[in-house]
Amino acid sequence: MVGLDPRHPWVFIFAILGNIISFMVFLSPIRTFVGIFKKKSTEGFSSVPYVVSIFSALLWIFYAVLKPSDSMVILVINSLGLFIMTLYLVIFIIYADHKSRISSLTQFLGLNVCGFGIIILIILLAFHDTKTRVNVLGWICFSFSVAVFAAPLSIVSRVIKTKSVEFMPFLLTLFLTLSAVTWFFYGMLIKDYYVAAPNVLGFLLGMTQMVVYMCFRNSTKKPMIIVDVPAACAEKCSDIVVDIVNFGTPTVEPSSVVEVVVLHDSSHTDHSINTPQYDQEIITTVSAVPTMP
Repeated sequence: MVGLDPRHPWVFIFAILGNIISFMVFLSPIRTFVGIFKKKSTEGFSSVPYVVSIFSALLWIFYAVLKPSDSMVILVINSLGLFIMTLYLVIFIIYADHKSRISSLTQFLGLNVCGFGIIILIILLAFHDTKTRVNVLGWICFSFSVAVFAAPLSIVSRVIKTKSVEFMPFLLTLFLTLSAVTWFFYGMLIKDYYVAAPNVLGFLLGMTQMVVYMCFRNSTKKPMIIVDVPAACAEKCSDIVVDIVNFGTPTVEPSSVVEVVVLHDSSHTDHSINTPQYDQEIITTVSAVPTMP
């Protein structure tokens, strides 16, 4: 078992570092859930990151089980991640409103029960030798990891639009980048390219996020709220403000405390929207803005 064999010092070092850094990444949402517990409300936060993390952990655990020779490190850290992310999701569901609770359960059942179950059946029934199973599952893990690493590009776009880094916590980005580096070297040293290759993209995107953070960290631009509304309603957006402290309890009153950014282009208009419906839609959209730190 090369991954934890002290006779291979560099592999051992990167295995330990990878586990430590990944564990710190798993613990990074604790502040969010302390806030949820204190307020007894999820306040518009999304459960998607935790549902996706559970699915990722399940895939890598299955991969480690099919390839036991060099995968004990992967099995251990992803089992720990599965437990922590499941705990986060349970807390989220307990304090979510009815709509968010149903949505979270649907996502969990759809992706982690049905989706993962289908993958298991395909791997075990369609392929009969271990090497082929490992290769097919390795490509699935590789593809999903690339998709997960590419997801933060939306955060980069948001920072550039708002000139604010409040949506991009630097320490989390730093730890994710360090995690990508350690797992890349670990994968290369044990010659497991399904582990190593996705982390190249993870490192590049992590560095991109940190560069963007450094460019905008001293920006004096006032806080912004991104509102996804038709551009035809843009003139009324200046009347929408959000209680930043209690994020999730928006009020409608004339103020310039918060600047609203309209994401839709001018080609998207809906002239059927009347004023009362428009105001309600704005309030609903703004209250859903908070995201995972």
